[in-house]
Amino acid sequence: MTKTEHGARRGRRAAAGMLSLLAVGMAVPTIAHANVVPTLGRGKPAIGISRAIADNDRPEQDRSADAARKPAALLTFAGIRPGMAVADVMPGRGYFTRLFSNVVGPKGHVYAIVPAWLAQKKPTAADAVNAIAQEAAFANVSVSVEPLETLSVPRPLDVVWTSQNYHDIYYGQSADAALAFDKAAFAALRPGGSLVIVDHVALPGGVTADIAKLHRIDPAIIRQQAEAAGFVFQTDSTVLANPSDPHTVPVFDPSIRGKTDQVVLKFVKPAR
Repeated sequence: MTKTEHGARRGRRAAAGMLSLLAVGMAVPTIAHANVVPTLGRGKPAIGISRAIADNDRPEQDRSADAARKPAALLTFAGIRPGMAVADVMPGRGYFTRLFSNVVGPKGHVYAIVPAWLAQKKPTAADAVNAIAQEAAFANVSVSVEPLETLSVPRPLDVVWTSQNYHDIYYGQSADAALAFDKAAFAALRPGGSLVIVDHVALPGGVTADIAKLHRIDPAIIRQQAEAAGFVFQTDSTVLANPSDPHTVPVFDPSIRGKTDQVVLKFVKPAR
C-alpha cells in the first residue's frame, strides 16, 4: 500500500471518528433534555410562586378566584418552597393543591388529606383531588381519606395547611376533634415545621350554635387550640382581612361570599 493510500485510509478513519463523536455529541442534549422534561410521571419541575399561579394547568375556575384568594401572598406567608412535603388538609376542589404541587416540584410532595367523616357525609369529597393526582402534571400529589387525628404520611412534613376548614372541624365535629387534629399535625411535622390555618372570622363571645351556622370561628379559639397541642404562635397576616365584614351573616350569603374577613395564622413546632 502506498503512502498515498495510507494517508487516505487515515483520513477516512479520522472522518468516521469525527462523525461518531458528532453523533454522540448530538445525542447528549437529547438525553439531558429527556431527564429535565417531566416525562415518565415525575411531574413538572419546581417553579416559583408567580409562575405556579400563571401555570396553564390551572383551570379557569381557580384563576378567577385568585383576586379574592390572594395565593401569592399566602404561599409566601406559608413559606412553600421546592422540595417541601406539604399536607393540604380538607383540600376541597384542590385550589391550593395544584399551587403547592407546582412550587414543591418533583423532589417535594403534596398530601391531599380528606377527613374520613367528611367522606362518609359526602362520598364525592375526594373526587376532585383524586382527579388532580391522576394528571401527569401533578404526579407529586397523593390523596388519602383518613381520620384527622392520625395524618399518616410517609415522611416528616414541612407544612400542614388548611384553608377555610378549621371551623368545620371545631363546630362540625367538636373542640376535642379540632385539638386531636392539631396534635396530629404537630406529630407529623418536622421540628421547625409550620401549621398554617386560614379561616373566616367570627366575633368573640358568640353563642356556639349561632356561630356554627355562620361557618366562622373566633381566631382566639384557633390559637388556644394550637398552643394546647404544643405549637408556638409565630405570626399572622392581614392579607385577607376585611373590616367591612359584619361578621353576623353566613359566609355563603351573597352579600359577603368571597369577601369575608379571614384570619391567617402560622404556628411552628419548636425545634427542640
